[in-house]
Amino acid sequence: MVRLLGPEDRYLSTIEAAYPKVDVHVRGNDVTLGGSADDVAAVCRLIDELQLALRTGHDLGETEVATSARMLAADSSVSPSAQLGGPILTARNKSIRAKSIGQKDYVDAIDDNTIVFGIGPAGTGKTYLAMAKAVRALQNKEVERIILTRPAVEAGERLGFLPGTLTDKIDPYLRPLYDALGEMLDPELIPKLLAAGTIEVAPLAYMRGRTLNASFVVLDEAQNTTPEQMKMFLTRLGFGSKMVITGDVTQIDLPAGTSGLKLVTRVLDGIDDIHFAYLSSADVVRHSLVGRIVDAYTEYDAQKQALRQESAEAREFATRGAQRTPASGRNPKRSST
Repeated sequence: MVRLLGPEDRYLSTIEAAYPKVDVHVRGNDVTLGGSADDVAAVCRLIDELQLALRTGHDLGETEVATSARMLAADSSVSPSAQLGGPILTARNKSIRAKSIGQKDYVDAIDDNTIVFGIGPAGTGKTYLAMAKAVRALQNKEVERIILTRPAVEAGERLGFLPGTLTDKIDPYLRPLYDALGEMLDPELIPKLLAAGTIEVAPLAYMRGRTLNASFVVLDEAQNTTPEQMKMFLTRLGFGSKMVITGDVTQIDLPAGTSGLKLVTRVLDGIDDIHFAYLSSADVVRHSLVGRIVDAYTEYDAQKQALRQESAEAREFATRGAQRTPASGRNPKRSST
């Protein structure tokens, strides 16, 4: 019951938010529901699904509860625990698995395609799931090495003012990748794999001139690549390799120019064996507040874009009006003979 209700009864609150017309009361191990027959049946179905998920090894969270409620609301005959599938990777007594339909589609696309782009806001698990798939592929001997890379782009700071050597300056940009590895592999094993070159974590600039065969390659923060860098990276693809490119097009830190991730969605759209997976705030697996923050910024950006468009149209209208209005106060002189 504790695992079903969540810390501080957060999962219970999520159920109540999904079904506001149902009164839910918990006393000991008993759950009492009040409301219309249809609504009560829907909540019973959801609770049964959540119990099944717990019994089959799923780690519940607010996202899983909300996702299961949405799936059952759309089709009461589906089984969310079965739809979301089994674990991608089990490491350090923790199962890593897709926690939303968007994530499940993304993970399936990685299995079915050579190049996959995971595009979505922060907290949707784009990089984390890609790295879990990479570690699993290495463990299953589907690839010989994992290569993790990201562009070292300054986001308001300056690399030159950081202390230490060039490696010391770049390492903080790669730290999120090391942290994710630490959650998926034995910490004592990681230095050995890095030293042997079985796992490589490097800035994007180090990819130039290479051909990456039998590798699982993950490019993180791809919104901060230039079009030239994106082309360079994609053409590193060798035989027996997979590439996953992740990024959030709403958080571009490039000082100027076009994002390579934005451009590539138009250039490579429709090509076989390349898939674009788009995730949204519904796929956020961090604190529930993160999803609301993402939605608020999305709405703000949309309003700002609409205002810019309206202002541009107003200027264009004014310019056309000025061009149609004849100049006043001018009396042309008559020529005299």
